[in-house]
Amino acid sequence: MGELWFVGLGLSDERGLSERALDALRAADRLFAEEYTAVAPAGTLERLAARVGHPVERLDRPLLESERPILQALRVHARVALLVVGDPFAATTHVALRLAAEGAGHTWKYVPNASILTAAAGFLGLMHYRFGRTVSLPFPAPGFAPTSPLEQVAANRDRGLHSLVLLDLRPEEGRFLPAGEALRMLARPAPGAPGIEGTAPVAVAARVGQESAAGWFGPLDRLAAVDFGPPLHVVVVPADLHFEEAAALERFRVR
Repeated sequence: MGELWFVGLGLSDERGLSERALDALRAADRLFAEEYTAVAPAGTLERLAARVGHPVERLDRPLLESERPILQALRVHARVALLVVGDPFAATTHVALRLAAEGAGHTWKYVPNASILTAAAGFLGLMHYRFGRTVSLPFPAPGFAPTSPLEQVAANRDRGLHSLVLLDLRPEEGRFLPAGEALRMLARPAPGAPGIEGTAPVAVAARVGQESAAGWFGPLDRLAAVDFGPPLHVVVVPADLHFEEAAALERFRVR
């Protein structure tokens, strides 16, 4: 039986790996990486492969969710590592893989790292415990306009909680939902309809954890027209702000 290591890359490039993580990757007989839940900066996996002395095999979403490549590798190798952008267990797919490995008689280890689930709040200066349920916003498509993201944001606001809105991405197609489009999708189209009023304050964080990280804060209508630069972006819809949160967000106000 094999041992599966779940290793978090964090929110930057290979320099965000701990010594423990590097040791685990060097000791792996087979090294996989997935980039469908998030994407590492260009060149990261290539530089990492040279550093640890192993090729890094990329897995797209269908392959990872099938679990076949990982489970097959575990049957013939003592140690297999899966490198994940951010923190491995922020995505339910990786928990499912862990359970499948356990079910097949394998063991696993976990090397955590930074996740956007907490880093976005920290970067913007918001209090982590004041966030409600995280919201995922999918790409728009003809005939597909789910209201559940709007309803989740509204439910959080009703409880006095902020909402972290994660934006859809399809790296294999080179597509990333930009924050400006996401804000227009979240906007209330008419009085009484679900959504956020145009004057409501919102925040956007881009490329958190990288040198080019940036933030913006202001009315939804204003921010929806901003160019936030390259991905990845996240949106935060604040509830009522604590005075320290309000002071921290002023640093990012669009004027």
